[in-house]
Amino acid sequence: MEEVDFANSLGRVLKENIYADRDFPPFNRVSMDGIGISHNSFFDGQRIFKIEGIQAAGSEQLTLKNGQNCIEVMTGAILPKNCDVVIPYEQVTIENGEATVNIDTIDYYKNIHKKGNDKNKGDILITENTLISSAEIGVLATVGKSKVRVAKNPKVMIVSTGDELVEVSEIPKEYQIRRSNVHTLVSLLKKKDIIAGTAHITDDKNELKQKIEGFLSDYDVLLFSGAVSKGKFDFIPEVLDELGVKKLFHKVAQRPGKPFWFGDTATSGMSEQDGKKRRGSSTIVFAFPGNPISTFVSCVKYFYPWLDTSLGLNLENKNLAILANDITFKPALTYFMQVKLEYRNGSMYAIPIAGKGSGDLANLVEVDAFIELPAEKSEFKEGAIFPVIKYRSC
Repeated sequence: MEEVDFANSLGRVLKENIYADRDFPPFNRVSMDGIGISHNSFFDGQRIFKIEGIQAAGSEQLTLKNGQNCIEVMTGAILPKNCDVVIPYEQVTIENGEATVNIDTIDYYKNIHKKGNDKNKGDILITENTLISSAEIGVLATVGKSKVRVAKNPKVMIVSTGDELVEVSEIPKEYQIRRSNVHTLVSLLKKKDIIAGTAHITDDKNELKQKIEGFLSDYDVLLFSGAVSKGKFDFIPEVLDELGVKKLFHKVAQRPGKPFWFGDTATSGMSEQDGKKRRGSSTIVFAFPGNPISTFVSCVKYFYPWLDTSLGLNLENKNLAILANDITFKPALTYFMQVKLEYRNGSMYAIPIAGKGSGDLANLVEVDAFIELPAEKSEFKEGAIFPVIKYRSC
């Protein structure tokens, strides 16, 4: 947990309750420009009122001295004493210092936002573990909460591996590719308000072990892309085991992303000075398969929910979509099918966009989400409803 300026808390998870420091609204508030009058005078048949003054927003409260008169009032102003009705300018005619009311009926306390009508002093306005949005920022400002306690985001390192990878600025040889997965992960984490470090390690076991050992001491979470399958140079699971990282599982019955590895360890670490880890804290390790779609799916399916839960959020995926076409998928695996989302008559439809495997990164540009099709079935009919994991606003 840490304390930050309220203006910089957007997207963070609140770690305290926020209380009303006074009634909401704090006074009887005029809700329309017009005139304030006494309801009794109107009820007695009076329709012409002499104007005593003007109650501006932000000025001290005036008092209606004569019950047969009126005071002009502005939206947001405190209601003058002895006034209990506001009649909008649109319903009055003002000439020679007098206001003539052009309607025959009006309700008591009409166009007045009564003191304490929304919340009372001491009421909880925002509960702990709320994800702070623009709405919460406004409330924090209203109650004078200039500093706010929020969950501290984990310190994350993203590591790519592989001799075939070169930097984005380089021209790859015919047997090489540019290092794209790490940048995809960086951008996905930015959406969660996390600025991650990055590193690249070649397919050398000794170098992997040395560098990963340092990362385990310095970071709360490691995200790997690649070297977790069965290839001769896929050293990550072996290295993590040798470094004492406890494997919680390796391989998931899904496509894409089957070789996904997940584990954690309690590390001695260093003190939290200079951004280092606290002594005795745990390092969580997500090791994603290196194919681009596998990395992408694994991050939004597994890392995102883990992060939300660790910060105290309970954000279940509630996005459901109607399958727009029949799909056949025979392997007994959960299938994350790439889809384009479309709204029809208020319902969300998922249109399958077939890619060319888990390496077809370009296909992600054409879609909005992954539809999650369960392993128990092989035939998925048009009109059926399934969960979708959205990564694009649409």
